Amino acid sequence: MDIYLLLKSLHIISIIAWMAGLLYLPRIFVYHCQTSFGSETHEKFVQMEYRLLKFIMNPAMIVSWILGIGLLGMLGHEAAMQFWVQLKVGLVIAMSGFHGFLGVCRKKFLNNQNVKTENFYRLINEIPTVLMVIIIFLVIFKPL
Repeated sequence: MDIYLLLKSLHIISIIAWMAGLLYLPRIFVYHCQTSFGSETHEKFVQMEYRLLKFIMNPAMIVSWILGIGLLGMLGHEAAMQFWVQLKVGLVIAMSGFHGFLGVCRKKFLNNQNVKTENFYRLINEIPTVLMVIIIFLVIFKPL
């Protein structure tokens, strides 16, 4: 078995899991905005958000990064110096920053400090989609 293809497959699987969480967590926040602090529904959302972030999103992001760096290392320095790769890495860093921002939002819900509206969360729900589309086109077409 080709180790590169195995790692690449695992990398794609981990990215799919990570993206699922990045797309789902803001949607949960939309509905969480509609609850009262301390209510049974609020507590259920707090639990869902915690589990999604800690047991799916965080591990998937970490595995995505480890495998991505490993794959890039297997390709060598020349591949890493290509502009499309550098742009992709920059966008993945932005995606990781968005992931961190969602973690901060989750803690604000937990501590009754959320001041964002459900419309805000609907709007930011599009950010990972836009980043994902750009990243996919960079990987497939390798422009520049």
